[in-house]
Amino acid sequence: MVDRSDIGAVVDAMYACISGPAGPRDWTTQREIFHPDSRQARTGLDADGRPTMIVMGREAYVANVTPFFAENGFFEVEISRRITEFGNMAHVWSVYEARTAPEDAEPERRGINSIQLCRGPDGLWSILHMIWDNERPGLTASA
Repeated sequence: MVDRSDIGAVVDAMYACISGPAGPRDWTTQREIFHPDSRQARTGLDADGRPTMIVMGREAYVANVTPFFAENGFFEVEISRRITEFGNMAHVWSVYEARTAPEDAEPERRGINSIQLCRGPDGLWSILHMIWDNERPGLTASA
């Protein structure tokens, strides 16, 4: 059970539920911390250098990443966080590094997760939107 009264605990749980060795993930936490109407958006560039984006709800995200996680170790670790809060909304800029194994000397990728959270009638935080992009030449992650 995640302490959803704490924005940091929600973000920590998000990283924990996607990180692990090759194999299945337990998506119980993801369903607990993401709002039922949440959207996640992976951005990047296509082969011609044009912006791309895939937008997914909770179950579409699980379907999208399950084949990758089945075959690959993936450990995403937050290295910097900035939280701003106003009333029942919060925004988190979260810089991450991803490795195929925790002991890898160099990250396989770095980037930023932009996370919007909302506080519900129960007073608890849920992730409503999350969009991310990875570093590439000319684009360096910093919060």
